[in-house]
Amino acid sequence: MKIKFGNTEENIITREEFSLNKAKNILEKETISVLGYGIQGPGQSLNLRDNGFNVIIGQRKKSVSWKKALKDGWIEGKNLFSLEEACSKGTILMYLLSDAGQISFWPILKKYLTKNKSLYFSHGFGLTFHKKTKIYPPKNIDIFLVAPKGSGTSLRRLFKKGKGINSSYAIYQDYSGKSLEKTLSIGIGIGSGYLFKTNFKNEVYSDLVGERGTLMGAIQGIFCAQYQVLRKNGHSPSEAFNETVEELTQSLMPLVAENGMDWMYSNCSTTAQRGALDWWKKFRDITLPLFEELYEEVSSGNEAERIIVSNSELDYRNKLEKELKELKNSELWKVGAVIRNLRPDKKD
Repeated sequence: MKIKFGNTEENIITREEFSLNKAKNILEKETISVLGYGIQGPGQSLNLRDNGFNVIIGQRKKSVSWKKALKDGWIEGKNLFSLEEACSKGTILMYLLSDAGQISFWPILKKYLTKNKSLYFSHGFGLTFHKKTKIYPPKNIDIFLVAPKGSGTSLRRLFKKGKGINSSYAIYQDYSGKSLEKTLSIGIGIGSGYLFKTNFKNEVYSDLVGERGTLMGAIQGIFCAQYQVLRKNGHSPSEAFNETVEELTQSLMPLVAENGMDWMYSNCSTTAQRGALDWWKKFRDITLPLFEELYEEVSSGNEAERIIVSNSELDYRNKLEKELKELKNSELWKVGAVIRNLRPDKKD
């Protein structure tokens, strides 16, 4: 359906106009090989399986993710194979390894990309930054992506509730002339709420900016700064955490998700309303240059270069564990762990 956002018109694909039955009919002769069972692999493959598609898993044998796949009901030799076996058996190869994993496995995968196969991504990184990743696919296959706007865990959780995460979709190469219908079919099959069009470059630019910005990086920085100021000025850990994180995530954000921030501004106390109206532009103005710098670093390829170099270091895992441990052991998130366990739903 065509939807107008101000002066911009977008084509949105919903489940009503592109049904699950239609999707299954389009892909009924396809074998969908999900390569990788880490972040997006479990949610997408389990949803496809539950929706009745012919799905198999490719994963490195005896790895942690291999054991997880077995636990999730995939059967070795029936629908769980090594990466190479799954590449050989599949007609649509869903390349859901991590960005670093995609770079590493590409010399092997490309040997299986024979004429008329399809290559699927959920992230535009590998092809957008191909000069750095060295991922150059053949010309006689279809290449497309569906990118859920949320974690694989959330994709699965909402699917089981009969809901869905919105996803973007893009066609990179349409060799068969049928890439669009295959893309939308998988998008519906994995449980997307609705699908909106993008391209590989825009998907990865917006994704990297979002992760470093309001989705994770910026919000953690704001949490940390406000919590630190409150604690420095004599507020208790419980009070500082509740006013910084708990009220936002448990009370306000669900309301914003349902009704929008404009509704929130209209339905709070006059004191809160006046303060929020007076301060939000100050936060915008002070962070706007930082977001402009961030976008420039992403679009220039500098951010991708840093990611690839960092992830290729031999001691990367050790450095990562140290950084994550530091975050987990900060007072902010130690307090958070205690408070989450005090929620009534944890005691039911």
